[in-house]
Amino acid sequence: YKKVAKPYLSSAELKTLMDYEFSCDRLSRVRDCFIFSCFTGLAYIDIYTLRREHIEYNAAIDQYFIRKNREKTGVESIIPLFKPARDILDKYTPEWIKSTSETTLLPVISNQRYNTYLKQVAAFCGLQKLLSSHVGRHSFATTVTLENGVSIESVSKMLGHSKLSQTQQYAKVTEIKIEKDTRNLFMMLNQ
Repeated sequence: YKKVAKPYLSSAELKTLMDYEFSCDRLSRVRDCFIFSCFTGLAYIDIYTLRREHIEYNAAIDQYFIRKNREKTGVESIIPLFKPARDILDKYTPEWIKSTSETTLLPVISNQRYNTYLKQVAAFCGLQKLLSSHVGRHSFATTVTLENGVSIESVSKMLGHSKLSQTQQYAKVTEIKIEKDTRNLFMMLNQ
C-alpha cells in the first residue's frame, strides 16, 4: 500500500477561484458546483443527487444543515450550510427554501464533463493544481474546516465517514456539537 498525496486548495487558491469572473456560463456553473463542494465537503455524486429534502432548518440555533446519506456508503452527513454554499443555492434556485422536496438544487453535468471542465476552470484562474471533483472534498476537510479549528470528529461527521480513521475511531457527533465547533467559522463566512 502506497500513500498518495491528497491535493487540496489553499485559502488563497480558493479565493482566486471564487473571485474569477467567467465569460462562459458553462465554466461558471462548473466552478460554482466545485465551490459548493469546497464549502460542504459533498462528493460529486452527492451534489448531483442533492434535493431540497436534504436541507433542514434547526430553529433552536437558527441554522440550515444539509442532512444526507452519502451515495457511496449510505453513511449520514450533517453539514452546516455556510454562506458561500448558500449563495450558490440562491443563485441557481432562488426560491429553494420554498421549493418542493424533490427539487434538484444545482446545475450538475456528467462527472466526466465536470472533471474535464474543471481543468479549464483551473487554467483560466491560473491555478497550478489539477482540479477534480474530489479536490473540493479535500479542500473542505483541510482548508475550510481543520485549518479553522473545527474538530476532526465534526469533520468526520460532515464528510459522512463511518470511522475516524477515515478522517480515526467512532464518535457520536450531533448537530449541536457541529454548531458549537463551527460557530466562529459560521460567523466569519457570513460576513
